[in-house]
Amino acid sequence: MRIDIISVIPELMQSPFEHSILKRAQEKKLVEIHFHNLRDYALNNYGKIDDSPFGGGAGMVLMIEPIDKCITKLKTERNYDEIIYMTPDAPILNQQTSNTLSLSQNILILTGHYKGVDQRVRDLFITKEISIGNYVLSGGELAAVVLCDAIVRLLPGVLGDETSALTDSFQDNLLAPEVYTRPATYKNKEVPNVLLSGNFKKIDAWREQNALKRTKRIRPNLLN
Repeated sequence: MRIDIISVIPELMQSPFEHSILKRAQEKKLVEIHFHNLRDYALNNYGKIDDSPFGGGAGMVLMIEPIDKCITKLKTERNYDEIIYMTPDAPILNQQTSNTLSLSQNILILTGHYKGVDQRVRDLFITKEISIGNYVLSGGELAAVVLCDAIVRLLPGVLGDETSALTDSFQDNLLAPEVYTRPATYKNKEVPNVLLSGNFKKIDAWREQNALKRTKRIRPNLLN
């Protein structure tokens, strides 16, 4: 898989890709991550990429020309399964979307900044819009990192145990069950006996019931 990310501040995203699972996935050559600085496609030598909004109002808007130049160049080099715009006013990312995107070969992500991008960018180039929640960040860079992590960890060979991702929260619209490890007793708090029984049929049944119970208590909306 290859993921290209267009950003006003690509440096903001580099550190997460240099550690842990995202780093491991790149070292195994299971994914390529490429950053593209939008200012490299600016309209002048001063790096102009934004302007005030038509109709007045606070804030600045990313202009269409630099984004067009960048996306058009990248599209001449490869075909993209999706061109994604990270923006708070979009459908919220869920596990099913992550699962689907993990099957892609090439993904292009555009991160918003300031008050966002000229609407014509969204109309002409974007194939999918994604939000990571009902709140606003200073830019879409951190949201893009979240999306990449959610996708890359699903690629075969990235996790040490490939079944691990299949038992994560939201894979079946339930939260994951409680988990425990040694010691079996700590400050008078004990691990449920069934997890120590060695009876995997009973353990699976307990986990299923525990997942349902936690979902009803914490995120009942998932059961709708």
